[in-house]
Amino acid sequence: MSIIQTFYDNLATRYDKLFLDWQATTREQAELLHRLFESNGFDRTAKVLDCACGIGTQAIGLATLGYHVTASDISEGELAEAEKRASEHNVNICFHQADFRALSDVFTEKYDIIIAMDNALPHMLTSRDLEAAIKSIVNQIESNGIFVASIRDYDSLLSDKPPYSPPYIHKTEKGQRVSFQTWVWKDENYRLTQYIIEDEETLQVSKFECEYRAARRKEMTDLLLAHGCSKVDWKFPEETGFYQPIVVARKV
Repeated sequence: MSIIQTFYDNLATRYDKLFLDWQATTREQAELLHRLFESNGFDRTAKVLDCACGIGTQAIGLATLGYHVTASDISEGELAEAEKRASEHNVNICFHQADFRALSDVFTEKYDIIIAMDNALPHMLTSRDLEAAIKSIVNQIESNGIFVASIRDYDSLLSDKPPYSPPYIHKTEKGQRVSFQTWVWKDENYRLTQYIIEDEETLQVSKFECEYRAARRKEMTDLLLAHGCSKVDWKFPEETGFYQPIVVARKV
């Protein structure tokens, strides 16, 4: 089992603790994505694949809005959590375990829109793996469909390689919850440790480790154009309201 699978399997039941209100986040992000889809010529009849669905943060929100959503992830733990949450929200989503470097091994259908949010692609630790992922994803998109992904602003972060991310501090009814990450860099790769501190009736500290590769926007853009996309646009938080830059790539 890879470090990525282990990270998300272990984090699955705690992932919602990264948000003040996970359910509100699903609604907000679904509305944001809906506006983005509409601005690119799609409506709620579009077939959507969330190929890095995690616990369903985007997939469940989009399904609630009426989109036909299929979802996949490499982590069995996160898929189990996503299926449970989809059932609780009374939405019908077909979930599959899949590595987004090899989507055609699982899916024969092509989709109008494929999404990979929350910095999923930088889990590809080499340029070869990133290229395999992008080639695989674009292959599953219908002609004139789009790929939508959010990526940390590594163009900025690589200039000083910060050792940690600013903490999120959420006040709760019983105290507070703090989450933050520490980063140990080796060239363009870094080891991430995610901490979740719940200081409520009792103190509880959770710790999860993973690895990322800081892919620059030009590398992403060049790969998308090389593997079947005719247009690649980057949208930034001041425009979208999302916390990370978002790439929108149109397939030929």
